[in-house]
Amino acid sequence: MRKRDSYLRSKYYRLKARLGVKRAAVAIAHKILVAVFHILADGTVYEDLGANYLDQLSKTRTSKHLVRRLEKLGFRVTIEPTAA
Repeated sequence: MRKRDSYLRSKYYRLKARLGVKRAAVAIAHKILVAVFHILADGTVYEDLGANYLDQLSKTRTSKHLVRRLEKLGFRVTIEPTAA
């Protein structure tokens, strides 16, 4: 949770907002325990997914959530996709 730009840190802060500090810490400890089990059982190497993994996982869900937050603050929001 202390390493910057890591999957576990971003997951911790998302959970902390909903569950609180202690439950989020226990949830992250469980994620680490499960990862260690699979590393030892399969002999694989741990690769961090990155801090932006959760945002990239579901772009539409993230954008809807952010629009809702801005609308609660009193803004009118329209979304236009950028030209790729």
